Amino acid sequence: MRKIIALAAALLAAAPLAASAADSMSYTWVEGGWTQQQISNPGSNPKLDGGYIRGSFAIAEQVYVFGGYSTTSKTYHLEDDIGAFRLKNTLEQPELGIGYHMPLTDRLDFTADAAWTRINNEVKFDDGVETDTVKFHTNAGRGSLGLRGKPSRATEAWLKAGYIDGSDMDGVWIGTVGGQVSFTRNWGIVGEVQYYDDVTQYSVGVRASF
Repeated sequence: MRKIIALAAALLAAAPLAASAADSMSYTWVEGGWTQQQISNPGSNPKLDGGYIRGSFAIAEQVYVFGGYSTTSKTYHLEDDIGAFRLKNTLEQPELGIGYHMPLTDRLDFTADAAWTRINNEVKFDDGVETDTVKFHTNAGRGSLGLRGKPSRATEAWLKAGYIDGSDMDGVWIGTVGGQVSFTRNWGIVGEVQYYDDVTQYSVGVRASF
């Protein structure tokens, strides 16, 4: 994780040194794709797979609003002395927030954002005869500071560090590193890694910028 962050920081620092002019970075976009959450627990490291959609909309020259929704799940097929049963764990995370960006150079922006997020955790039991569902949820607030830059005309990279705290969770630091490769002015492939507490979330998707 430290090597990835160091690489992203190096790319951002090198951005002003590029010789050719680049298009400005857009803060109005929509994207969607695949996501996976890896949870580190004593004795197990479950991976929950799913999808996500999110977007951002510029409401002023340096202000934007954003939102997103992701859902991941994993099904366990288990057996005990009574018989076989199935457990399905589903995590859903909607998010809404507002952000601010300030240009540091033609290719590098400082960013700051704050968001509300809700973590819905559902575990469903099914043994073929009866089912039972247990649900937990946490409302949390998150704030982040970061850098977003263009190492070249066709690439972007961003790095954010922040803090998240919620009603049923201890406050923890959160880090995000990501990048985009653009194929046209409007379309690109994005990848991102986010880490907090014992959760690492990977996302790969397609972004349309306007």
